[in-house]
Amino acid sequence: MPNPKHKISKSRRDKRRTHKKLSPPTTVLCPQCREAKLPHHVCLSCGTYKRRQVIEVKD
Repeated sequence: MPNPKHKISKSRRDKRRTHKKLSPPTTVLCPQCREAKLPHHVCLSCGTYKRRQVIEVKD
């Protein structure tokens, strides 16, 4: 089993890991009810998609 020959500094290790992070999901406002929703998805609070009623939402 190979072992590292030299110590990797914290700076070098962290530079390698700069792209390993989570980003929050993108949200947009629904044009009907102004609630946050995922883009290109049906709004779960009012049930519209592209300003058309797609699903019936119970209160």
